[in-house]
Amino acid sequence: MTPKVTAMSEPAYDPSRETYDEATERRIDSLLVGAIDPHVHTGPSIANRALDHLEYARDADRAGFAAIITKDHDYSGVMTAWMIRKHHPELKTQVYSSIVLNNVIGGLNPYAVEHSAAMGAKICFLPTLAAANHFRWEKASGRTHPASTTKIRPAVAIPILTEAGAVRDDVKEILDIVARTDIVLAAGHLHISETWKVFEEAKSRGVRNMMLTHPEEIIDASLNDVAGIARMGAYIEHSLSMFLDGCRFQHATADDLKRHIDAAGVDMTVFGSDLGQTGKGAFHPIESYRRAIKICIDHGYSDEDIRKMVSLNAARVYKIDI
Repeated sequence: MTPKVTAMSEPAYDPSRETYDEATERRIDSLLVGAIDPHVHTGPSIANRALDHLEYARDADRAGFAAIITKDHDYSGVMTAWMIRKHHPELKTQVYSSIVLNNVIGGLNPYAVEHSAAMGAKICFLPTLAAANHFRWEKASGRTHPASTTKIRPAVAIPILTEAGAVRDDVKEILDIVARTDIVLAAGHLHISETWKVFEEAKSRGVRNMMLTHPEEIIDASLNDVAGIARMGAYIEHSLSMFLDGCRFQHATADDLKRHIDAAGVDMTVFGSDLGQTGKGAFHPIESYRRAIKICIDHGYSDEDIRKMVSLNAARVYKIDI
């Protein structure tokens, strides 16, 4: 049976969610066991969130998830994750967090990265809402990112490259910390042209695990970029919210997801919900996994391959026991 998920403020686990025949439901339920959501926007947050870290951990635990990794654009959630792990030993789902190098934590702040890594962070995201490319994307698309807020002063772009196009020294310092602490370097909202340079520099400095996030949106990546970055040894993480019919963040199709998977290869593909927001059409994160698994089933992926993308690849790159 499908695990029951707790009632919350919008968007709760929608009772009108898509359902499938009994055999498919059982297959999806089985594939959720051991799943990892490495990119979820639960609260507390300055942005509106439908559920907090502990609520999602409880929901994920009922569904059999091995772990979740929380992400906030403005703070490192490592302290909250540590408290949940300590005080809720009944949860089989492990809770971890990340740090995002935006303005609130001081941008390219080596102290913050070292501290987060020492406290168990799994990921260091390069700038997202403070990436120069993010401002270009908002202007070109006419869209406002759901985490944007007027509660604090407007974000200021954080440069990654010099005027000559080389990786800046303060970025190199971050890369050296990531290499030394062996956490994952995620591209954030950098333009794909910047990501190529940063990832090449990171690899040369000993960074072992890198993640290209949502190539389908904001960063202007092509399928050739996806394939090339994967050949470099970096994983490709897809925001499931961007592919699902009925989700307010959708701008790609199920067929697009398959094209991205095939470009990188199953072994280099990781799924993340990128959800947790409020409002109509913002699915519960677990629902995004159910629908994505159904997409994969419909496109003929084996259970072994689906399990890699929802669980095993993330477990390997983030060093999580499942």
